[in-house]
Amino acid sequence: MEKKSNTPTKISSVSQFHHLFGLPKPLHPMISLVDNTVLAVKGEMNKSFLLDFYKISYKYSTNGKMGYGQGYYDFNEGGLMFTSPNQLIFTDNEEGTEYHGYTLFFHPDFIRNYPLGRNIKKYGFFSYDTNEALHLSDSEKTTIIGLLNSIDNELRTAIDEISQDVIVSYIDVLLNYSNRFYKRQFITRKTISSDLLLKVELTLDNYLNNAETLKKGLPTVEFLASQINVSTHYLSDMLRNLTGQNAQQHIHSKLIDKSKDFLMTTNLSVAEIAYQLGFEYPQSFSKLFKKKTALTPLEFKNSLN
Repeated sequence: MEKKSNTPTKISSVSQFHHLFGLPKPLHPMISLVDNTVLAVKGEMNKSFLLDFYKISYKYSTNGKMGYGQGYYDFNEGGLMFTSPNQLIFTDNEEGTEYHGYTLFFHPDFIRNYPLGRNIKKYGFFSYDTNEALHLSDSEKTTIIGLLNSIDNELRTAIDEISQDVIVSYIDVLLNYSNRFYKRQFITRKTISSDLLLKVELTLDNYLNNAETLKKGLPTVEFLASQINVSTHYLSDMLRNLTGQNAQQHIHSKLIDKSKDFLMTTNLSVAEIAYQLGFEYPQSFSKLFKKKTALTPLEFKNSLN
């Protein structure tokens, strides 16, 4: 993919976004629900943006493409996509893109004084890549669109002291449902997830069996994600659903398995094994080994006799 040559446009508020895209003023200064078709017609296309607020977009039946980060996503299948503040997004209208669906924008300040303001960081899908969008079943679409319509209805009702409480509750429910639907997607797309898991295993095996790569240090979650072309958050969530361990824990388990091979088949010292595996300090290796096995490396080796 060719990189964008233009400097991203920084948008600090929902009102500024409406002004830039030629939309009427938002019904609330910190939250807005917009028809995607209107965005495509009135917006500045072929531009990249950095938003200072959250964006949840449901798109379907499009004949174009949209991207953020480093990739494009084809929304012909339809999908729900999440972006957090300061995440690069861009549009491309070269082929007469048609957008359908809805996009919800809300500023962090809108939820700051609610539990959601703290809990929203637990939803890893705000950091997923475009190819990791949430594909909804018909019943799930009904649920999501129903919640978006409820938010829209509340915004169109005269704002009072309860309005914000109600809307934040709807967003909270929407995110909880999205979390449930993503867990379903990991299961229903098990073939894809299993293929990714196989790639994870092969990547780690190749790394740990190569003395040259180990000289670079321990394998990291970032390295592993880059090798299989997924985001770090998606990798951890996928592994947690398939194996019960996040990406870091999975790497540690592979390291322990490899270290057991050394302890069982060689006369290397604990320090030598630690360095062979890419640990900077033997103490770090011993600490991790005991945490995972309840034994020190020497206790494990002695137990073999």
